[in-house]
Amino acid sequence: MKHDLLSVRELNARERELLERNYVIHLALTPEDRLAQIARLGPTLRAVLTKGQSGFTAEEIAALPKLGIICSSGVGFEGIDLTAAHQRGIVVTNSPDANASSVADNALGLMLAVVRNIPYHDRVVREGGYHVAATLPGQLTGRRLGIIGLGRIGLRIARRAEGFEMDIAYHNRKNRSDVPYAWAESPLALAERSDFLVVAVPGGPTTRHIVNAEVLAALGPDGYLVNAGRGSAVDTQALIAALRDKRIAGAGLDVVEEEPNIPPALRELPNVVFTPHIGGQSPESVLAKTEMVMRNLDAYFSGKPALTPITGA
Repeated sequence: MKHDLLSVRELNARERELLERNYVIHLALTPEDRLAQIARLGPTLRAVLTKGQSGFTAEEIAALPKLGIICSSGVGFEGIDLTAAHQRGIVVTNSPDANASSVADNALGLMLAVVRNIPYHDRVVREGGYHVAATLPGQLTGRRLGIIGLGRIGLRIARRAEGFEMDIAYHNRKNRSDVPYAWAESPLALAERSDFLVVAVPGGPTTRHIVNAEVLAALGPDGYLVNAGRGSAVDTQALIAALRDKRIAGAGLDVVEEEPNIPPALRELPNVVFTPHIGGQSPESVLAKTEMVMRNLDAYFSGKPALTPITGA
């Protein structure tokens, strides 16, 4: 018998195909749908699928008396009320390593696109031109890279950057003894020594606006910001001002605060390259994330321990 699974995040065709082998999917993509589906399934539902930003609230958890597992399909889980879940003994899982390589690839792509001004040159050729911009594009090779958050994703970014002979440093709350890169004690100190500042931290209150006006000022007029983590980690208004006033050279953004509602003042700036939060999306990462979700669900419904439980509140 297939178990019911409430998904409060959108599923692509491949994800749905895999999940529907063992589960009956109930989609709820709007607040209204979530209320309706929870009311309908409330007495019996045992499993929820979400992602970090879609989350799952304490009120929603309270409305599902049989709920036993909440799976986040990516690495993030900032929108899930862990305290409420753990108080009920509900297992919360994520897929911590499934999309790290894809995110790292996208981050390097954004770095190259913004420093080489690739979108501009592509547009010139498509419009019938064939000339170099008045300002020559820069390069990654030999430049200084600072990574805020040297976790699974940040470490992969660093290893890719080694191929460009970059001088790599990072900021974590604690210095890592297992990497050859220089540690900076704060985002500000890291920005001061960086040409490229890459954000690779999860969301949540501890990382909100970790890149602020002061950090952007320290990055300087020749510096580039790339956000491969969470939109909330960068103060959007401070970023707009820094880009507009040429206090930094440019930005590559896969994530933005309040996405998908990107402020027009940011969207219209010529020195920004965007991707629409697709850093973690590739055929390989989608398969890996979905397989991890299924393994956690299968373990739960078989009475076995979850493979990737989130234990901290």
